Amino acid sequence: MPSQPITSSPSPLSIAFIVRDPLPPIRADVDTLFGTEMPRYGVHTELVGQGGSEGDASAWPAGGMHVVGSLRSPLAAFCSPLWDLVGLWRALGKGKRPDCVQVRDKIASGLLGRIAAALLRVPFVYWMSFPIVEGYAVRRDDIAHHQRGIKGRLKWAAHALRAWASRVTIYRLVLPGARHIFVQSDAMADWLASKGFSRERMTAVPMGVDAALFDRATVEPVQDARLDSRRVVLYLGRIAQSRKSDFLLDVTEELRKACPDVLLVIAGDAPSNDEMNWMRREIAARKLEQHVLLTGWLPRKTALGYAVRSEVGLAAVPRGVLGDTMSPTKVVEYLALGIPAVANDIPDQQLVIEQSGAGLCVPMEAQAFAAATLELLNDPERARQFGMRGPAYVKSHRTYDILGRNVARTYKKVLME
Repeated sequence: MPSQPITSSPSPLSIAFIVRDPLPPIRADVDTLFGTEMPRYGVHTELVGQGGSEGDASAWPAGGMHVVGSLRSPLAAFCSPLWDLVGLWRALGKGKRPDCVQVRDKIASGLLGRIAAALLRVPFVYWMSFPIVEGYAVRRDDIAHHQRGIKGRLKWAAHALRAWASRVTIYRLVLPGARHIFVQSDAMADWLASKGFSRERMTAVPMGVDAALFDRATVEPVQDARLDSRRVVLYLGRIAQSRKSDFLLDVTEELRKACPDVLLVIAGDAPSNDEMNWMRREIAARKLEQHVLLTGWLPRKTALGYAVRSEVGLAAVPRGVLGDTMSPTKVVEYLALGIPAVANDIPDQQLVIEQSGAGLCVPMEAQAFAAATLELLNDPERARQFGMRGPAYVKSHRTYDILGRNVARTYKKVLME
């Protein structure tokens, strides 16, 4: 049952919220958390950002949505701060001064948001779901390793400049002015604290799931003959070279040695056609066409239909600053659906596995992943017990009604102090 709303303030709180993701929002930590849960506690949002996803941009149940520009535009990287400024102006045009200005995962717009908050004399709040600057640094280093010649050096210089400027802006100008910082994991909070930011000014909000959407009883298994009589292992999510998604194929090569009828279902898309073609080439080069089903983009209902046909769910996130500070959704989704998980040892995944007792946590090594997966495939009773523990854990710890209660309480404390 959803938790009861906390005692609300005499008047609702209003947040002018600049987001990095395309609007209308599709991520649950924006759509569900702010669109469904926050209004229950008297916290309303005026979303500001760029278009880029399907849906009705006027239908935002929690306040208003102000879409200026498009992330599909080739000028998006340069124009987004200006577009956000226009969107913020429109949000303020509704006549009520917000109780805070909040920016999520944007750097230049983060600085604009801090300035706007100062001019409005309201608190500035930053929401960090991903260490953007470190992502830029990884991209810079990747170019240095893989591209040569004048063009490669110019690209490296451009990315190096972007990483440097972003680092100065976010850590010296944006975060120091934030009354509060929401982060995605305790590991991210500890990492920021090591940079000198007060741990007391941070709240970790890990990824969760919408309990209604991930209720196995409501999911209809997909009818796909390719899964019949196979030992189905699942990866639910996007693939990309930066995520080292070919690791899934390394695991499959190990699995088929001991389990010739194994089938890895990769239920998800890639960020570009180039990335999807890269994955197809990798599958073909390893002669895994009979052992890997790459579905591409699927409607959520269909993707979950594939998920409940699987016996084990895989979650592999490369270690490092990026991976170690993240709170991936995959493990939580598997557990919510009653699917035992095999995950690697980034802090948040390890925490979920240890607390839930609904999976196995191993290093991100192909043989270790394959051995753990085979352990569950060969021990149906243990896999069944894991599957039974998952939904109960998620309902107690990682649904958005639970996470929303904590976030709303934080807003009440921070904005009314």
